Amino acid sequence: MLKKTFVILLITCFSSSLIAQYAEHIEPEFIKTIQFAGDTKQSQLPIIRLGEALFLSFDDLNGNEADYYYQITHHDFDWALSDLTKGEYMNGFDDVRIYNYENSYNTLQSYSHYTLKIPNRDTRKLTKSGNYMISIFDDNREIVFSRKFMIVENIVSVPTFIKRARDIKIIKTKQVVQFVIDSPNLQITNPDETIKTLILQNSNLNNPITNLKPQYTIGSQLIYRYDKEASFDGGNEFLYFDNKDIRAGTSSIRRIDLTDIYNNFLYTNGARFNRPYTYNPDINGNYQVRVLNANTNIAIEADYARVYFTLQYFEEIADKEIHVYGNFNNWTIDGSTYMEYDSFSDTYINNRLFKQGFYNYKFVLVNRDGTIDEGAISGNFWQTENEYTVLVYFRDLGARYDRIIGVGKANSTTINNQ
Repeated sequence: MLKKTFVILLITCFSSSLIAQYAEHIEPEFIKTIQFAGDTKQSQLPIIRLGEALFLSFDDLNGNEADYYYQITHHDFDWALSDLTKGEYMNGFDDVRIYNYENSYNTLQSYSHYTLKIPNRDTRKLTKSGNYMISIFDDNREIVFSRKFMIVENIVSVPTFIKRARDIKIIKTKQVVQFVIDSPNLQITNPDETIKTLILQNSNLNNPITNLKPQYTIGSQLIYRYDKEASFDGGNEFLYFDNKDIRAGTSSIRRIDLTDIYNNFLYTNGARFNRPYTYNPDINGNYQVRVLNANTNIAIEADYARVYFTLQYFEEIADKEIHVYGNFNNWTIDGSTYMEYDSFSDTYINNRLFKQGFYNYKFVLVNRDGTIDEGAISGNFWQTENEYTVLVYFRDLGARYDRIIGVGKANSTTINNQ
């Protein structure tokens, strides 16, 4: 089956792409609920300003209070290691044990919950902007998982606008990101060489648009008004489930039973690509841990449930695969997200562990080369609400690393035809 070698396929097929040149390590099965965010504590891809804090937490289902250590590395735009030494981008030091942890309380699934805040007494400050990666190691010095984050200098402003596509062939399915880089306080010479841009949809590094060149300049402004080159599939609103009350059915959970842990069976979903667009508020693929009747500490009182997904999809998929997809595992396609065909019910099924909370997800079709078609099952609609982020990288002539000098954000709720 494809699923047994899926991670290897993904790494192989993306080895020449921008984002996979320094790939994140995928966590093992006993590591769950990795939450990584800045001060807003919302996104799993922190994009913070110099001096702001980072928060990382995760659960070890072995529950044996294992020792974990963290390292922080600085990277160029293409995610190759930068030429900076650790002392040039960090005040203090890393390779330090994570000493804040607690064991779960009153849960069927035992686990140890680890938390890390940066800055701390060891890693006092990250001093340079740019791309970073934090890697977690066990006491055998083997990597357990890693996550990317970005630090931004507030030097340029990046007004960002979401437009409908001008091409009549894609006007109903695409959203276009246009933006301006305004640098009144920074002289940018030769922007085709010194400026790079990265555009993200819903903080997902799997489908970025990279390195567009400015089309023209007006005073201190670089103008990017591309159409097709800066267009994203609109997608559809995410599906969701909420098991904050792990023992009760909801509008998304049709049945509960108890074995070794609680099992939550979701209602069967169907394909939406051939249905009219319907607005349904979501959190753009993200999730939030929450418990209905926690006493003091949700992080250790939330239990784990085995959540069962069911999809009716009658289209021919040939040698492709269907996976459940979302930020609950950092947008990763692996064996735990594989939807297996069940001939008895004529549906695709999957089950995996989730900590109690509110989760967004969707079903995607994955090609043999690892590319993801998000709209094959859910559909693509220009009306869909999506969050867009534009990052501006700058490396002056002779400089040794790529700075991030500005960030722009926009939401497609403001989409227009102008």
